[in-house]
Amino acid sequence: MRRFLAPLAALLLATGVLAVLLPSTANAAACATAWSASSVYTGGAVVSHNGRNWSAKWWTQNETPGGADVWADQGTCTGGSGGGTACSYPNWVAGQWYAVGSIVRYTDGNHYIAVHENPGYDPVISHWYWDPYTCSGGPTDPPDPSGFVVSEAQFNQMFPSRNSFYTYSGLTAAMSAYPAFAKTGSDTVRKQEAAAFLANVNHETGGLVHIVEQNTANYPHYCDASQSYGCPAGQAAYYGRGPIQLSWNFNYKAAGDALGLPLLTNPWLVQQDAAVAWKTALWYWMTQNGPGTMTAHNAMVNGRGFGETIRSINGSLECNGGNPAQVQSRVNAYQRFTGILGVTPGGNLTC
Repeated sequence: MRRFLAPLAALLLATGVLAVLLPSTANAAACATAWSASSVYTGGAVVSHNGRNWSAKWWTQNETPGGADVWADQGTCTGGSGGGTACSYPNWVAGQWYAVGSIVRYTDGNHYIAVHENPGYDPVISHWYWDPYTCSGGPTDPPDPSGFVVSEAQFNQMFPSRNSFYTYSGLTAAMSAYPAFAKTGSDTVRKQEAAAFLANVNHETGGLVHIVEQNTANYPHYCDASQSYGCPAGQAAYYGRGPIQLSWNFNYKAAGDALGLPLLTNPWLVQQDAAVAWKTALWYWMTQNGPGTMTAHNAMVNGRGFGETIRSINGSLECNGGNPAQVQSRVNAYQRFTGILGVTPGGNLTC
């Protein structure tokens, strides 16, 4: 059979038929911009991956073309810079609802990504809702100077219903107080720590919705009168506030001393200033063992796992079977956030 096919192929080549029968890349489309696990794509976006172009059917991030139903195979591709095809985003429509991560083409020909959900606000007017977007797979704004491993778009994806008080800029500004946060170890470790911190914050605040503790009946109980400095702001002034729900007069005193802020006498600063609120959360994360045996920061950078951070924050009530549902809620958020960051969650997830 092989001996027969060889002369047949020679005959077909001579007659020009072989070009029809054998595959050819001569007419293959140019490859679009390469797919990126960290980029957000909306329906109609085109990327290239493993020598083929793929079209997104709906919103997606960190789902590999060829391995997820969201991507439709557009066939083989070759060469090309992908400048035009990667920008196959729908035209902006006034009054249409846009979720975080939606990308549109505005009437000026430029593209914009929704960083806050909105009912079709004008991208060139409503800058709080929209950021410029380029075909290369991300916003045109330069990376945050803090070097945080979580982009603002990823932060918004993690907390789609967050209170506007909890700003991304407030978080990145607060990080200057603790430069080792999410900047220690490998890229994987840094992303895992960021995800772990934000997952615990998510749990404490209901998805960054609550600024203050919701159970007002607890407010008078957070004054430890045995402390020499007492409770100068009032018996009921030291309730939970901020991303990690800082509470008790002694914690306000210690955090204020560490940060150079008058939190013992003015604990309300934590619910009034986003950067202060984030700083108190980072203070606890970076310096306090809580009911655990180490800080949450050390737990993540030393390989003890996410479960150990739960122990440091609320282990006396949740760990060792105390409240497995609460533990699982934290774990679920952590796994979701590591997925957004494109990193493995690691082991030792529970406590």
